[in-house]
Amino acid sequence: MFLIQNTLVSLDVLEKEFCCNLDVCHGCCCIEGDAGAPISDEECQKVEQILPILLPEMTKEAREVVEKQGISYLDPSGERVTSIVNDKDCVFSRTDHQGWCYCLIEKAYREGKIDFKKPISCHLYPIRLTSLQEGKMIGVEYHRWDICHCGRQLGKKLHLPLYKFLKEPLIRRFGQAWYDELELTATEWKKQQIGNL
Repeated sequence: MFLIQNTLVSLDVLEKEFCCNLDVCHGCCCIEGDAGAPISDEECQKVEQILPILLPEMTKEAREVVEKQGISYLDPSGERVTSIVNDKDCVFSRTDHQGWCYCLIEKAYREGKIDFKKPISCHLYPIRLTSLQEGKMIGVEYHRWDICHCGRQLGKKLHLPLYKFLKEPLIRRFGQAWYDELELTATEWKKQQIGNL
């Protein structure tokens, strides 16, 4: 683990190689699993504000879930997550005629209808954030999921470290200065590993 500002960053974030391969997985991380994506209270407020824009695009089942329980719920661990349909599909996901899954929030953002891209937990995946020391520190860790095997394969082929693949969301969450420090730490760590050979 590396200490960067108020975060503890897992070595995997620097060493593992990764690049989402949507041509293979078709975005299935939005519709697999047994809980929704982590979402903060502030993000919930933002999504509530843009909900009128999203509702017409949502499936009938997703609208019914949102009407019944809202856009989020607390999972068994007590974490707030996006509501899901049929115990797996995020209410903000849709699947096109070719079987590709896409996020309705991100679609609206790309179309210039809203200024919120998507929950940071989605943007950062496969990095997961955990609260440490009663919220005084944040753990930054790589989450390994079987359905992302193609992402690991492509990352290895491209020699693309996870922290470089996720540069944009990491800067969005922690800021440019934090990312610069992370990059410097990665460079120094790599030099050290080469020196130990």
